[in-house]
Amino acid sequence: MDFQWIAIALGDVVWIFIAFVLGLLARFAGLPPLVGFLATGFLLNAYGIASGEMLEKLSDLGITLLLFTVGLKLNLRTLARPQVWAVTSLHTSVIVVAFGFAIYGLALAGVPFLSDLDLPRALLIAFALSFSSTVFVVKALEERGEMTSMHGRIAIGILVMQDIAAVVFLAVSTGALPSVWAVFIVLLIPLRPLLHRLLERVGHGELLVLYGFLLAMGGAELFELVEMKGDLGALVLGLLMANHPKADELAKTMLSFKDLFLLGFFLSIGLAGQPTLETLAIGALLAPAVLLKSALFFYLLTRFKLRARTGLLASLNLNTYSEFGLIVAAIGVANGWIDNQWLIVIAIASALSFAMAAALNTFAHRLYTRHRDLWKRLQREDLITDDQSLDTRGATIAIIGMGGVGTGAFDKMREIHGDVVIGIDIDPITAGNQCEIGRNVLHGDPSDADFWDRIQAAHKLDLVLLALPKVTTNLAVVRQLKMAAFSGEIAAIAKFPDEVAALEDAGAATVFNIYTEAGAGFAGHVMAQKGKQPSS
Repeated sequence: MDFQWIAIALGDVVWIFIAFVLGLLARFAGLPPLVGFLATGFLLNAYGIASGEMLEKLSDLGITLLLFTVGLKLNLRTLARPQVWAVTSLHTSVIVVAFGFAIYGLALAGVPFLSDLDLPRALLIAFALSFSSTVFVVKALEERGEMTSMHGRIAIGILVMQDIAAVVFLAVSTGALPSVWAVFIVLLIPLRPLLHRLLERVGHGELLVLYGFLLAMGGAELFELVEMKGDLGALVLGLLMANHPKADELAKTMLSFKDLFLLGFFLSIGLAGQPTLETLAIGALLAPAVLLKSALFFYLLTRFKLRARTGLLASLNLNTYSEFGLIVAAIGVANGWIDNQWLIVIAIASALSFAMAAALNTFAHRLYTRHRDLWKRLQREDLITDDQSLDTRGATIAIIGMGGVGTGAFDKMREIHGDVVIGIDIDPITAGNQCEIGRNVLHGDPSDADFWDRIQAAHKLDLVLLALPKVTTNLAVVRQLKMAAFSGEIAAIAKFPDEVAALEDAGAATVFNIYTEAGAGFAGHVMAQKGKQPSS
């Protein structure tokens, strides 16, 4: 047996322990654990500890799996929206020009650390600062169960467009153009039916996990072979598998592995270089400037006919600097365009922006709700179709979340009460598919403070069943119902006893523990069937 790998792992176990402790402290402070992981990297760097081999491999694999799962959940139609491609193009252009000339102006004024910068170098630094963090946004959206929400899909679409811009920059700046064999990448498109058929045949266990790793790592390796960025290959393979009925299951299966491997990435950011008082000061000064990026996103998104709430939540999610900015800066350092200290500055600014964004996102919904009238005055009158009024068609019972549990509840309620049941789902594809097979389902985000405003004032709902997979989202819907002065009964599902207590405290009259009740129901069903069998 080769003990070399074990030696590497033991050398890194202390880092993992420190990351766990600081990640736990970050959670106690109401911040995502990734803020603690970043702090761990900077703490270790301050003591002169360099990144280890295992950590680097975890980091690379974490990013590959991240982009693969992003691809799995991405709808290409989202990228075609002007709210995505046009907003990204305008935002990047404005930020590069504004930040670039601001930095260059400070350099001309003789500000220390900036005085040796010319305009091209200042624009390069501004370009690095123009990106928002895919890692942070995906993690934040996943934790809140908002990946398929309108603002979540817009934010992810903008990030993908930014990532594509970063990949183009890397290819041009390094001179590493794709090989002539890259044209054969298009052959992946006719292979899509075969890849989908394999996904149907692998089942739901360990083969599904291995197939996910094979697609992500195989796509990355394939692109590397033709001298293209490997992470882009993982994204493309995810896109090819998107919209398959099992794509969501595959994404959930890969989630835990992705989270584990991303630990290495967050630690590696902090280990990128040795901070100094000067770099800390410049990074700290750059961090608040990220709010200007967020404000510009909000302005552009609302000008492109999105509701103020959608624009606000998407903007707050994008209120970060990015790991891709570090990559751009690293290329600049490697080519001798900027000093290595700028890589440290951008790493510090990125870490601080993550902390700021995490803090802002903890009360983003409340920020909108408390100042709803103000935000709504900033939006346009002619909103896109997704924001038109919703008609509940006289329904008295609403099922929110049309996954497996919600669909079962919908069918049972319709069987008992007739056509007074309506379903609501945040995913437009799910809502469309349910309507096609005869269920009355609306597309909407019930955790949205405006959602209940969009439902006709004369709605007759007196029972709302919450069948959403995330307890945080169920709690958000309960809060919105209470703020909308809903006088009917609220029922919800939960997975753990603490979730049951939280939902009951929030105002749910009935909470169904799906694990406990499913076991009891299963036993009851077996005994009922046994009682029907003729005695021997």
